[in-house]
Amino acid sequence: MDDILTLLDPDRVEFPDTSHALSDPNGLLAVGGDLTSDWLLAAYRKGIFPWFSDDQPILWWSPSPRCVVSPQSVSFSRSLRKLIRKQRFTVTFDRAFEEVMRGCAAPRADDMGTWITEDMHDAYVEMHEQGHAHSVEVWLGDELVGGLYGLSIGRVFFGESMFHRATDASKVAFAHLVRQLARWGCDLIDCQVTNPHLNSLGAQEVSREVFEQRLASGVSQPPFPAPWPAAPDADLFNENP
Repeated sequence: MDDILTLLDPDRVEFPDTSHALSDPNGLLAVGGDLTSDWLLAAYRKGIFPWFSDDQPILWWSPSPRCVVSPQSVSFSRSLRKLIRKQRFTVTFDRAFEEVMRGCAAPRADDMGTWITEDMHDAYVEMHEQGHAHSVEVWLGDELVGGLYGLSIGRVFFGESMFHRATDASKVAFAHLVRQLARWGCDLIDCQVTNPHLNSLGAQEVSREVFEQRLASGVSQPPFPAPWPAAPDADLFNENP
C-alpha cells in the first residue's frame, strides 16, 4: 500500500487505517485534528499517538516496530529489587500529575528540546482530571525526584514519558507501575519507540500487526480500578520474580 499522509478534519474525529503510516519518518500517519479527550481516546484505541513540536501542527504517529512491555513476564534485576526493598524512596500514584509532566518536560542534557508543549500539557492534565491519565511519583522525603505518566484504556497502559532527578528514581517508578499493573491483570504497556533505557527495563519490539492485535484485546477488557490507589500495594516486591 502506498504511503499517504492524511490531513484530518478538526470537526470529525476519524483516523485513517494505520497501514497508511509513512515508512520515513517511521510511523507518521496524519496531521491536524485536535487534542480533546475525544480525539486522544480515539487515537490511543487504535495505537496512534500525538508527537510534535511547538512550531509544528499536531502530528499523529503509529510506528512499526512498536516498543512494548508485558507486565506479567517482566523480571527486574536483583539490584533494583534490593534498592526498592530498602525503601529509600516513597512511591505514590496520581498525587502530583502536573508536577510529573513538568519534570518530564524539563530540559535534559541529551535533548534539543521538549515535545511536551503547553497544548500537550493542558490536554493530558484534562485527561487526568477525567480519570484517563495517571502518574507515578517517586519522592525522597518531600522532594519529587522522579516519575512517569501515561493513559489507561481497558487493561492497557500507554506510557508517555518519565524523568528522574535522583539516580534510579525513574526505574523505581517504572518497576512499581509494572508490578501494580500486573497485579491488576494488565497484559500490555505501550512504550511507543524503543530506547536503551526501556530495553534495560524489559521492553521489547513487536510488529505493528502484533501490537494492534494485543491492543484490541486489551482495550476491550474492564478498566483498572478507579480511582487509582494513593500508593502501590505494599507487598509488590516481597514476591518473586
